[in-house]
Amino acid sequence: MFGAKIVLKRPSRDEAEKPFWISFADLMTALMVLFLVVMGVALLAVTKNVTEKEKREEQHRKDIELLMDSFEKAAQRTQFKGITFERERRVINYGDRAQFAFGKSALTAEQEAVLRRFVPEILTLANSELGKRVMKRVVVEGYTDKTGTYLSNLNLSLQRSQRVLCTMFATSGPALLSEIQKESVRSLFLVGGYSFNAAKNTDEESRRVEMRIEFLGVGEQRSEAPVQSGNFGECALR
Repeated sequence: MFGAKIVLKRPSRDEAEKPFWISFADLMTALMVLFLVVMGVALLAVTKNVTEKEKREEQHRKDIELLMDSFEKAAQRTQFKGITFERERRVINYGDRAQFAFGKSALTAEQEAVLRRFVPEILTLANSELGKRVMKRVVVEGYTDKTGTYLSNLNLSLQRSQRVLCTMFATSGPALLSEIQKESVRSLFLVGGYSFNAAKNTDEESRRVEMRIEFLGVGEQRSEAPVQSGNFGECALR
């Protein structure tokens, strides 16, 4: 009589207890997955950087080996008989082609000519594309025998190194260097002295001069010397 009876359906107990927000466990799982993805990407990036660094280091090492091969070949030419390139020490040893008399720092005209004929070989290699990538400089090292005091021999070894540089800038004699070659020598060569710290088996062998090749590190570039055209001066040694 009063119309149909309206029945309200009550939600079940299970539906009432279901949370509206995502559960804490699901949230932690999602965060863990996200963390693993980020770490995976980061590890891949680091691995890629390490691999590229190793490739650069390996290529740099190969370039140095190639340049040392060229130094060996240059020293083996007939006109440079007696000059050797010691690969492990990275040193050009002139042997008896540039030995000094006892207590002296002078070289004979023939010895000076030998030095001036070989140095252009060094400059050619140093200024090649390969040389510019890996070669830093040339250190001229003079040595003495064990006779005498340490300080007197140290001074003598420095004079012998300086004599070699003076030979490069000579204005008279055979096989003179050009002005451009002299500029390269001034830019690349450095004087060093080693007294009798690396004496050879005999006194004669110890009284020698060597040129040590220094190489650049990976990513390092050769520093350019300030431009100083000419004005080489005269040798202070007599």
